[in-house]
Amino acid sequence: MHVKITTSGSRRYIQLVESYRDDAGKVKKRTVATLGRLDQIDSQLNAVIQGLMKVSGQVPTPTPIISSPSIAFETARAFGDVWALTELWKELGFSALRQVFRKTRHTTDVEALIRVMVLNRLCDPESKLGVLRWVETVALPEVTVTAITHQQLLRSMDALMEQQRAVDAVLAGLLRPLIDQDLSVVFYDLTTIRSEGLVTVPQDVRQFGMAKEGLIARQFLLGVVQTAEGLPIYHEVFDGNTAETKTLLPTLGKVLERFPTVRRLVLIADRGLLSLDNLEALQAIRLANGQSL
Repeated sequence: MHVKITTSGSRRYIQLVESYRDDAGKVKKRTVATLGRLDQIDSQLNAVIQGLMKVSGQVPTPTPIISSPSIAFETARAFGDVWALTELWKELGFSALRQVFRKTRHTTDVEALIRVMVLNRLCDPESKLGVLRWVETVALPEVTVTAITHQQLLRSMDALMEQQRAVDAVLAGLLRPLIDQDLSVVFYDLTTIRSEGLVTVPQDVRQFGMAKEGLIARQFLLGVVQTAEGLPIYHEVFDGNTAETKTLLPTLGKVLERFPTVRRLVLIADRGLLSLDNLEALQAIRLANGQSL
């Protein structure tokens, strides 16, 4: 006795077939039972098989339990914006910062960590801890995301401050080709930034001064110099109690030191910076070619 699959039209059936000999001694086959259509067989067939095995004295094999596959859906990592910004970072020459930090005692790739924080600031501004969450949602080129820690980000910021002069020199070299040497118009302005907390640290720039709202508050000043095209070329942080007029000449001197090839300079600033003393001092300034402002 054996199982046979027969076809009738487009359907296929499972049949139990028995072999026997007729009166003449010839072997013939006859259908004992039709178990059903092949495309409709379910667990009932397994029950029949197990029952037949019991009748024949064989130990039935337990039916394996197949669990449903576990499917988890995850969001795709963002790639386009961080890839484009990474290529722009390299094309503009910011990878030269790696040479600055190779001379320091830091064992981590400070330039790569600073690049990660800059890309985060451009794509999705977050705190340092927020950067760690952000890197899990993007596919950063040339960066091992799992190796980044909070302490490494903080130490990279310390390294940036420790090597500020060297970093400024690299950035000035990258900006010089973008500055118009024949006629360079620069804007200079200051803004106050409020700060909370009462704890003080050595050389703390957070001092009590006159805030924008017309009251005394703990703050610091941020001065920015930019070209007429909106390209920032210098910035500096001042103590919160610094008089604005006292920041103009030192800032201008550092800008001219960074960009000595400028042949003509037009300075635009608000009235609060252009005191009589400053105007007199500005008239006395001479560029490298001997021209005045």
